[in-house]
Amino acid sequence: MATVAAKKGRGRKALNAIPDSDANISAEKGSGLAAILSPQKSKRVLSKNKAPAPVAAASAPAASSFADELQDLQEKLQKLQIEKEKTEELLRERDAMLREKEEEIENRGKERERLQAELKKLQKTKEFKPTVSFPLVASLREKEEQEGNEKKKKKKKKKKNCAERKKPCPAYILWCRDQWNEIKRENSEADFKEVSNALGAKWKALGAEEKQPYEDKYQQEKEAYLQIVGQEKRENEAMKLLEGEQMQKTAMELLDQYLQFKQEAENEGKKVRKEKDPSKPKQPMSAFFLFSKEQRSALLEENKNVCEIAKIAGEEWKNMTEERRAPYEEIARKEKEEYHRQMEIYKQKKLEEAATLEKEEEEHKKVLKQEALQLLKRKEKTENIIKKTKENHQKKKDHNTDPNKPKKPASSFLLFSKETRKKLIEQRPGISNTTLNALISVKWKELSNEEKQIWNNRAAEGMAIYKKEMEEYNKSISTADNIAVPNKAP
Repeated sequence: MATVAAKKGRGRKALNAIPDSDANISAEKGSGLAAILSPQKSKRVLSKNKAPAPVAAASAPAASSFADELQDLQEKLQKLQIEKEKTEELLRERDAMLREKEEEIENRGKERERLQAELKKLQKTKEFKPTVSFPLVASLREKEEQEGNEKKKKKKKKKKNCAERKKPCPAYILWCRDQWNEIKRENSEADFKEVSNALGAKWKALGAEEKQPYEDKYQQEKEAYLQIVGQEKRENEAMKLLEGEQMQKTAMELLDQYLQFKQEAENEGKKVRKEKDPSKPKQPMSAFFLFSKEQRSALLEENKNVCEIAKIAGEEWKNMTEERRAPYEEIARKEKEEYHRQMEIYKQKKLEEAATLEKEEEEHKKVLKQEALQLLKRKEKTENIIKKTKENHQKKKDHNTDPNKPKKPASSFLLFSKETRKKLIEQRPGISNTTLNALISVKWKELSNEEKQIWNNRAAEGMAIYKKEMEEYNKSISTADNIAVPNKAP
């Protein structure tokens, strides 16, 4: 045999023989790796690592274990995919929530800026103090309403004292008051119902002459009551009219003052300080403030600021003995007594001013009532003139209207309304006119087209008759005019 020359190169070491234990370990590793790799690769690895064995006996258990492991891996993969989808959904929800919160924070910031701007405007408008005097009529009316509400809260006994405002009792009640004791004497055991029935029967049996004194008394009381109530109603109506007129004037004055204030505020840009009552006594100074006032001039010469002066004065006051404090406390006590005395005078003065103002308000109220009544009279006069003018116009219209002229016929709805009204009044005696009209309208709407056609035909017949009568009427007028013209010619 011919021999082939080997290539010269790097020498390789001979492979060591694998012991039986190592061969077993490598075979186990190969089988574990085969679980991860594909079936073909796993077979090849196992065939390399395992010792020679029968093919059918080795491939059957490997294939079954691999199929189980592959199924487990697929299940795990599905679970991971589901978890991934859930996580992505949670992240999307979280992102949406974060966006909403950011928008909410942004909107809050804008709302805060808007509120701050409005607050600044309000602070500016708070400085506006109108000098216009608001109508006294409104304030007086409010005062009267308040007094009326307070009176309503009082006991019923106090209300009974106001006899002139009490509603008059009818003649029957006046008569019952006189006869009640007499009926009770006749039958002392009778209850209220029995006495009332007896009085009712007796009243019906009375003649007109016996009832007349009670009727006269009732009429007198009624006239007096209506006079009082009518006067009050008239005064209230007049005051409302005057209030409306004064409110219009006040609104215009208030607008002018506000525009002027706004212009001045824009020009100056300064806040107006609250005015204090110059006649009100000033609060007295305490002993410490008297001491610090005395020390301030000396400390100011040493170029001390306000905070330093207050601190130094406070420390000195704390360290002072009672004897050194006594003069300042005595002065403070005297000033306090003087302040209280001045305040009593000030309060008394304010009470007198309030009483004077109340009297002036009462006088002004009377004047306003007179003005209001005069205004109401002028209004009533104007309304009467308008009313008379309308009446005269209607009279002229009626005078010029020919009584022989045919009247327009009623419509289908009016014909239905006239007939239905009679039936409803018979069925429901005492029904109000408003309810009656409403029921007629409902019944008309509920009619079918065939039923309405009956009333339409009636209305059409009436219209045809009206047209014929109008033709005859027009002919008669034209003939009368022709006869009248020749008579005037000579």
